[in-house]
Amino acid sequence: QVQLVESGGGLVQAGGSLRLSCRASGRTLSSYPMGWFRQAPGKEREFVAAISWSGGSTYYADSVKGRFTISRDNAKNTVYLQMNSLKPEDTAIYYCASTEAKYYSGSFSLQRTYHYWGQGTQVTVSS
Repeated sequence: QVQLVESGGGLVQAGGSLRLSCRASGRTLSSYPMGWFRQAPGKEREFVAAISWSGGSTYYADSVKGRFTISRDNAKNTVYLQMNSLKPEDTAIYYCASTEAKYYSGSFSLQRTYHYWGQGTQVTVSS
């Protein structure tokens, strides 16, 4: 059974940084694209970032471009989201997700692309 577990969330002041981790069990991540999404209170879940199965391509929402970096360490079966210059509007629960199909190369920003989801980690940015 595939499980994704996020960690690294917390409370940080505006302008600060956090690094989120998403570790997988029951699956070797190296053949699967991975994504990060977030859901703020009262809002729908939205795309944040994604990385191709090879790690050669990355994709970002306009709201985080230049501040967030997604990466993967296949040896550790882990995907990361480095978040810098955090803003209060980044406050949300952050979820990682994995596709069902290996080597998927479609629309990484769509939630329906992903089959497996973690339970999320809270990020709170104070002003």
